[in-house]
Formats: sequence, structure tokens, C-alpha cells
Amino acid sequence: MGTEGTLSSVWNQHLASEFAAKSPEQALATMTAEPYVNVVPLMIGSRGRNETRDFYANHFLSQIPPDMETVPVSRTIGQGRVVDELIMRFTHSIRMDWLLPGIPPTGKCVEVPMVAIVQFEGDKVAHEHIYWDQASLLVQVGLFDRTLPVRGGEIAAQVLNPTQPMNELIRRALNKTDSPA
Repeated sequence: MGTEGTLSSVWNQHLASEFAAKSPEQALATMTAEPYVNVVPLMIGSRGRNETRDFYANHFLSQIPPDMETVPVSRTIGQGRVVDELIMRFTHSIRMDWLLPGIPPTGKCVEVPMVAIVQFEGDKVAHEHIYWDQASLLVQVGLFDRTLPVRGGEIAAQVLNPTQPMNELIRRALNKTDSPA
């Protein structure tokens, strides 16, 4: 098992190979012989080196919007694992199979909190589990109705600034039930 510094360094290398270099080969160089990637909200990803190369090349790295930025929120390292919490910001200007499969570009600006749980074997990435709130994403690109109990980009603002107002959905629901029928 690698040290915390080693795990953090390898994960940073992996992220740079994805988001800066957009290189499947560089990303795979940081991974074990049989890695897997699980994009949990959509059941999308890959198992094994060849499938991961294909996923990265054809459905992920080639579909990162040019203005995408990640804002780190927190990182926890221990027991052979890195857990990153971040905000991902971008304009939905291109096809994104890994995030919005089958949805043509909407041109909408998006901010979505994400969590990546990365398991290591030694100093290599063994697997990634990526999580986010798909309902918030769908609200932001105009595909989900805000009258439902979901939020949009304001959830990212809440993660970055916890003094933002909370419980609006509860107040809205209570006002509905308090209204005469």
C-alpha cells in the first residue's frame, strides 16, 4: 500500500492525464493491469484495460468540454484510497456520453458537486467510483422540472459556501400542504 503522499501524487497524475492531456495511454499508465471505472449514477464505465482504454478514448476524454474546470472541496486519503469531493463546472457545449448520454449539447452552464472514490493497489489506481446528483444536472440543462423536489446549480454553491440558505424544498412542501384544497 502506498503512502498518503504517493497516493495523492498518483491520483493527481491520473487527473492531469485525463483533464489536461486527455490521454488514455497516460491515464492507463497510472492504473493496475485490470482497472475498472464505475460512473455510478448512470451505470456507465469499463472493466479491464482494453475496455477502459476504449471508454476513455471514445466516451470520456474526447468529450470533456473545453471550459471544464474542477474546484477542489476536500480530499481524504487512507487505507489505500483517495476520496475527492469537488465541483465540476462547464458549459454543455459538446456530446458527453459519460455524463449526459443521448442528450445533444444544450449550451447551458452547469455546476455539479461530485465525489470520486479511488481505490489503489500499491501505487496504481485499481478502480474509481464517481458519484453526483443526476437530478441536479438534469435541472441545469433544462430536462427536469424544478417543481419536482430537486435542486439545480445551487447545490454546488451550498457545497462551496455552507452559509447558503437551506430547506427551501421543505418550506415549499409545507406551504403546499398548508394551502386549502
